[in-house]
Amino acid sequence: MLRANDKIRLLMKLRREGITDTRVLSAIEQIPREEFVDARFQDQAYEDTALPIDAGQTISMPSVVAWMTWALQVEDRMKVLEIGTGSGYQAAVLAKLARRVYSIERHRDLHKIAESRFNQLRLTNITTRCGDGTKGWPEVAPFDRIIVTASAGEVPSALLSQLSIGGIMVTPVGEHGSEQILLRIQRHEHGYDTQHLMNVRFVPLVSG
Repeated sequence: MLRANDKIRLLMKLRREGITDTRVLSAIEQIPREEFVDARFQDQAYEDTALPIDAGQTISMPSVVAWMTWALQVEDRMKVLEIGTGSGYQAAVLAKLARRVYSIERHRDLHKIAESRFNQLRLTNITTRCGDGTKGWPEVAPFDRIIVTASAGEVPSALLSQLSIGGIMVTPVGEHGSEQILLRIQRHEHGYDTQHLMNVRFVPLVSG
């Protein structure tokens, strides 16, 4: 009962901060964040804070997940690429909104754990692979939406090329330890429009 109340308080906080999209809020409500959090931090599952996971990575703050999901404007017939599966929480939220989610994780242990969680929660529209996220997933490109959950000094060109015309990418940009800015990039016939959303802090995006 306490966990249900914690989730309600989190959803109310997100609403107060401006996340009013009912589809985004419903997706966050449906996904049990406690299933993606290390056992040591179960009591903090619905606090608006980032928490450590294996391989020196983190599960993002719920508010950051909500804002990034909102900025993507995912519709139910869309194909989404996620770079950086991590715990799997962001992919699980997106799976409630999109037709199919493709997610790439470079750490093999995290990849296996996330896959197990998706199977346990019967999220059958998520396809994962272990590999270099900066290269994207060219075999199934283009993507209607791309989300990157780690920060690099610049947006990988391979990801931009795999975004469909009219598609949207949400990605943090900035070196680790310095200011990072969350960008919303929309591709059109003759180039890209870029919007700065907010300052953020993410683990570094590593190629190779």
